[in-house]
Amino acid sequence: MDWNLLGLSFITVFLSELGDKSQLAAIALSGQGQSRKAIFFGTAGALVLTSLLGALAGGAVAELFPTRILKAIAAVGFAILAIRLLLPSSETESN
Repeated sequence: MDWNLLGLSFITVFLSELGDKSQLAAIALSGQGQSRKAIFFGTAGALVLTSLLGALAGGAVAELFPTRILKAIAAVGFAILAIRLLLPSSETESN
């Protein structure tokens, strides 16, 4: 097992998941009181499953395309998202 890759993926996902909508959903569910253990195992299981699906899909796509092309596609995708976030919205607010 590649321990450096394991550590890097753990740190990357851990930091990116702090304060995201799934963590906020877990906080909201926990606030309802019932069973914190059930909420923990449910949300942890969901995160594990989505991570597994992402790793499997990433492995399958990596078999089809060279790494350089995948990195270029990811860079263009993130650039498009960044530009859309930075540009003012065309929706008008009614206040």
